[in-house]
Amino acid sequence: MQPYFFPYIGYFQLINSANVFVNFDDVNFIKKGWISRNYILNKDKPFLFSIPLEKPSQNRLIRDLSINNVSDWKIKFLKTVSHFYKNAVCFNDVYKVIDDVINFESNNLSEFVLNSIKKIAGFLNIKVKFIDSSSKYNNSDLKRENRIIDICKKEKAGEYINPIGGVALYSKSDFESCGIKLSFLKSGKIRYKQFNDNFIDNLSIIDILMFNPKERVSELLNNYKII
Repeated sequence: MQPYFFPYIGYFQLINSANVFVNFDDVNFIKKGWISRNYILNKDKPFLFSIPLEKPSQNRLIRDLSINNVSDWKIKFLKTVSHFYKNAVCFNDVYKVIDDVINFESNNLSEFVLNSIKKIAGFLNIKVKFIDSSSKYNNSDLKRENRIIDICKKEKAGEYINPIGGVALYSKSDFESCGIKLSFLKSGKIRYKQFNDNFIDNLSIIDILMFNPKERVSELLNNYKII
């Protein structure tokens, strides 16, 4: 998967289901994707936050993009999170993790975002091996599922798990012909108590962590089916 900044829980369900998670950092950046942005809760409305970038372009690889730290975006982001969630039941513990993530000293987008993923995974006691695709496989000339199959072979993987959206993209028979089982992760219904009864879904993992103790988050992490 491309590295997403404080992604939704389905991303962490995928990590939780795996032994090895490949950070797809040598593919093109997607401006309107989730690599550098996501939503948190502002009272009862979603609020979009983002990392400022130096010359972002869909013609550049994720690993080659830099964060623009000239502005005081880190201070603003932390103040925003504090303002929106200071009355959330788990604010104190979760804010410490977020503060640690935001103050990570790297201007490289992929490194910064992957560190945020690792920190949250560690906080939730998810045990998985992370690998940057650019550091090991040397197969950027391959496209789509051929590249994924090559990575699976190099990792000696017996199964590749993809989000449910990949059903239309990948063929189980193509993977099976290479001795690899192709599976898809389908999240169950995720619902929890926010500030009021007007539940807003598909927000950043930040929102779930703010309103749920780790034991409950662990239950939500396992609320999926592999098909």
